[in-house]
Amino acid sequence: MTGIDDTDRGIVRIASHHTVAETMDRIESLLKQRGILVFARIDFSGDAARAGLTMRPEQLLIFGNPKAGTPLMLAAPVAGLDLPLKALVWQETDDRVWIAYNDPHYVVRRHALAAALSANLAAAVPILEQAAQP
Repeated sequence: MTGIDDTDRGIVRIASHHTVAETMDRIESLLKQRGILVFARIDFSGDAARAGLTMRPEQLLIFGNPKAGTPLMLAAPVAGLDLPLKALVWQETDDRVWIAYNDPHYVVRRHALAAALSANLAAAVPILEQAAQP
């Protein structure tokens, strides 16, 4: 995995070998194959273009598994601020494409949850890593 670990701010970044749209398609497909719900896909750059603005490609995918996320929200309702999970994919000015997501351990620490609950969120990490691969 080529990426930047910015876990002090709760953000993990992974370099993708695909365009933004391809990366998002791969993430969405892998999630659905594993029975994880995709709630929404937001095309920020497409929305910007419709508003007459220019922006490099950037999209957000909102996804999750109620069986995994609900225990966190039962323990700390404000965990719902970080759930469902999100993956942000964008293209830098040098054309590199990145995937960013909230580190599951950070989400658990942020909401003072039992450390074991990070496993409920960690299943998404290998999916995001796989989507970035060639």
